Amino acid sequence: MTKMNQIHPKAKIGQNVSIGPFSYISENVEIGDGTRIGANVVIFDYVKLGANCHVFPGAVIGAEPQDLKFKGEVSWVEVGDNTILRECVTVNRGTEASGKQKTVIGNDCLIMSYSHVAHDCRIGNSVILSSYTGLAGETDIDDFAILGGKTGTHQFCRIGAHVMTMGGSLVGKDIPPYIIVGHQPLSFGGVNRIGLRRRGFSNETIEEISAIYKIVYQANCNTTDACNRIEAEFAPSVERNRILDFIRSSKRGIVRRVNMETD
Repeated sequence: MTKMNQIHPKAKIGQNVSIGPFSYISENVEIGDGTRIGANVVIFDYVKLGANCHVFPGAVIGAEPQDLKFKGEVSWVEVGDNTILRECVTVNRGTEASGKQKTVIGNDCLIMSYSHVAHDCRIGNSVILSSYTGLAGETDIDDFAILGGKTGTHQFCRIGAHVMTMGGSLVGKDIPPYIIVGHQPLSFGGVNRIGLRRRGFSNETIEEISAIYKIVYQANCNTTDACNRIEAEFAPSVERNRILDFIRSSKRGIVRRVNMETD
């Protein structure tokens, strides 16, 4: 820490934390042990950063939400352990109107340069947002999802676990787990086979996921009928149940268009 920083004396700074020059840390901030804060970083009130995070220069964490319903209430940003926030990332606080009042980024995430995480978003663990990704308010992203550069989401969208989006994707519907999406309009592009193999999924499990999605996307039936058929034809499993629960709980509806080059 240097005299060029402005760090409120009541901020809770953990052990072995480094803070670069010209950074600003507000009063109601908690920074976990071993976290590194780069130069010219702004961390406003009501932010909790976990241990061993790395915040790169120019990032702004905890700014007031860009939402006309926000009335100045106390709300939070919470970031888990071992998460990296690259250059010029912005993360806004939550809102009372959402019922959440908290923006959450999990453990082991990589939020690349110039990405924006809006109010009340929830990002799971081991998620990657590539550069220039923009998440609208209350976007919900499950573990191990990877969003390609310049992906943009509509508010309230949900993205399932182990999803990969092509760069430049415009997400207006929910994206079920384990799949790849891309093209314009956004389309189902097959199961994320490479990503699943890298995460230790067996070939048998990947083939079962693929068979399930052939019913969802290639059997010419609506989502309700597809879910009923999947439930009847496949034994319960973590993957089957996750897919069914996701589709049945979707409020915006899932991506339905199919890219003809799918597997």
